Amino acid sequence: MKVLIATEKPFAKVAVDGIRKEIESAGYELVLLEKYTEKQQLLDAVKGVNALIVRSDIIDNEVIEAADSLKIIVRAGAGYDNIDLESATQHGVCVMNTPGQNSNAVAELVFGLLVMMVRGFYEGKPGIELKGKKLGIHAFGNVGKNVARIAKGFGMDVYAYDAFCPAEDIEKAGVKPVASVKELYETCHIVSLHVPATPQTKKVVNYELLSCMPQGALLINTARKDVIDEEGLLRFMEEHADFRYITDIMPSNHEVLMANFKGRYFSTPKKMGAQTAEANINAGLAAASQIVGYLEKGDECFRVNK
Repeated sequence: MKVLIATEKPFAKVAVDGIRKEIESAGYELVLLEKYTEKQQLLDAVKGVNALIVRSDIIDNEVIEAADSLKIIVRAGAGYDNIDLESATQHGVCVMNTPGQNSNAVAELVFGLLVMMVRGFYEGKPGIELKGKKLGIHAFGNVGKNVARIAKGFGMDVYAYDAFCPAEDIEKAGVKPVASVKELYETCHIVSLHVPATPQTKKVVNYELLSCMPQGALLINTARKDVIDEEGLLRFMEEHADFRYITDIMPSNHEVLMANFKGRYFSTPKKMGAQTAEANINAGLAAASQIVGYLEKGDECFRVNK
């Protein structure tokens, strides 16, 4: 069996060493494709491999068709919208993610961005404190739970909405559940987005939803680009001079936002949520373990396609 790590943005060396140990201990061969610059390099590399570990790399139908011996793809991370699930299913390929492995890293970034914004980018002007402020968590999964944990350390009043998480589970985490996404946005001055990218969540945060927020509101997006209606966001920011937006997924209209809303808008140059040594290692090792479990025992615990 041959396992390929195909990463345009490579894992840390310690992560690769851990993956190699896991894969080779199972009697499999590990192959690396790092920092590739052309899709053809990926198409050539996937030929003959049985398992594939990727990060944010685009695995579309063309790649899956080129991988003539592929049995499993593991996305080292939570989101998997970079993988063509329908094509994988049609070709009999199992797709998994590694949920929870980078949750703390993303949650810590939320507060790094948040403190920077409420303190005016540290430019000497008075800011505000987070203690006592109402924080809304839009989707209460692994990242949302970590955001809640950190928020309580700041002394924030924490609310959450998740259509798939029972209210009692939210309450057990010491967080106040709300009955609708509209109620969350009406209640909270600060909302942190942790919604996965699905056909149902595309542009779920739009002009109408933002219009529910109180004056002086702030939205943080460390989830996915597609969940924001960028035209609606631009219109809302034009009409509400007190609204602020922070993201680590650069919008398509980034230059317009930068030019018109200095001090109210910030985006990291690249998605930074999982960019810690710990998250890098955890996700890589989990991916390797899941591949071995699937190939040896048929374990499909984290399968995301049908």
